[in-house]
Amino acid sequence: MSPDEYERTEPIIGLEVHCQLRTEAKLFSAAPAEGASGEAANTRTAPLDLGHPGTLPVVNEKAVELALRLASVTGCRVAERSTFARKHYFYPDLAKGYQITQRADPLCYDGQVDVPADAATEAPTARPDGRPRARPVRIRRLHLEEDAAKLVHEDGATKADFNRAGVPLVELVTEPDLRSPREAALFLKKIRRQVRYLGVSDGRMEAGSLRCDANVSLRRRGGGALGGRVEIKNLNSFRHLERALRYEAARQARRVERGAAVEPETRRWDEDTEKTRPLRDKETTLDYRYLPEPDLPPLVVDEAMLKNVRASMPERPGERKKRFVENIGLPERAAALLTEDRALADFYEETVSRLYKLTGGGNTRRQAERAAHFLLNEGRRVLSEQGVPIDALPVRPQQMAELVYMLLEDDLPGARAAAEVFEALLAGEGDDPEQIARDNDLLQIGGGREELAPLVERTLERHSKNVHRYKSGKTELIHSFVGEVRSAFEEEHEGTPDPKLIREMIEERLN
Repeated sequence: MSPDEYERTEPIIGLEVHCQLRTEAKLFSAAPAEGASGEAANTRTAPLDLGHPGTLPVVNEKAVELALRLASVTGCRVAERSTFARKHYFYPDLAKGYQITQRADPLCYDGQVDVPADAATEAPTARPDGRPRARPVRIRRLHLEEDAAKLVHEDGATKADFNRAGVPLVELVTEPDLRSPREAALFLKKIRRQVRYLGVSDGRMEAGSLRCDANVSLRRRGGGALGGRVEIKNLNSFRHLERALRYEAARQARRVERGAAVEPETRRWDEDTEKTRPLRDKETTLDYRYLPEPDLPPLVVDEAMLKNVRASMPERPGERKKRFVENIGLPERAAALLTEDRALADFYEETVSRLYKLTGGGNTRRQAERAAHFLLNEGRRVLSEQGVPIDALPVRPQQMAELVYMLLEDDLPGARAAAEVFEALLAGEGDDPEQIARDNDLLQIGGGREELAPLVERTLERHSKNVHRYKSGKTELIHSFVGEVRSAFEEEHEGTPDPKLIREMIEERLN
């Protein structure tokens, strides 16, 4: 939307987030849920998933526990008694002709998640300090339901893969508290971070493990009646969510400006044209013909179950981030990036623990920062390229600690050499970082910080006038400083020092 359109109207946005739970079995059958999306079609099913008559559902207790974990971090209240219902619709992805879900009595309700408010949607007077404030997003309900099958369109035909049918889902429904596409994306990112960190779900949006439907209406800025509510179905990336909402808000704004009504409807996001397209008229509750699920008794959550869930909860991302900053000494941004993923945070923490043993103490803050820097750069690059979780990499924390230790001790000439050793470890060319560096002639030939420090100091004292000129802007003089330190080292020691390290030390001393 343009600034003018934002001045006249504002989008009112609510999300329905669907998250597959990380359980071994499906929600109501014993068919395996893990890997259901990656196996050959229709190989992970049970009679119940295929709608065979005479089958009876049984609730997966692990799915309930995982839903309660998510409820705890979204501030939701837990119902002592919740019920299941049948939601009827006829579509090839639903063999039974209905979906088992929760409607009247959800498992959890009345929660709240705070997200940074989008500065573009706030009046300047609302931010006297220039910083965007947090927006509280209320959670209306959080309930359990089964996933539908997956329709595969290929070779001019549509086929149904029932591997996904019955996989446990938790659906999180917000109140319409979001005011911009950016806020909606930030909210979904926060939910994804939580479900991955708590082990609730793998959160793989590209695989459909986490996806959402977005509802958006417009109203005149500052209040007034809402226009027709439009639902955008099955958004499976932050980018798609933000772009779909931005397009849809602008489309509705153009209709409002022309005096045309915005009709309630369900639309889909067309990635190729980057536009929303009509799917059907908006369904109502009556369309689904809900009725109580006769084969499932009420779900009762007692204090013993809540106690077990609380005891099994890992340290929360915010708490761990705070500990990384206050106890380890990491910068805020590094701590935030490391705690986005639980496996990454675990790997880092074990790496630092082993690194401290190698160094025997010293400047632990510097050691922790160097380990974080290498892991967030090289480690995350490899994870992104290979599309695998960190615990699937062949490099272990002990090897990472040894590699960082070599950097700290100046045994390697720089980050590029360390990256080469890291890549050799990944390729299985050895399991000892030092031996790999030696075999590939990557070890520093000579001159660590301890040996170079007095030579740097002596050179700068001898050329005090040039030091003054350097500080006045003649920065090219650093080349002469580097050359003299290098020559002095070669006269007094065997080997050749790393000129990049010399330059780094001189700049540290001068600046």
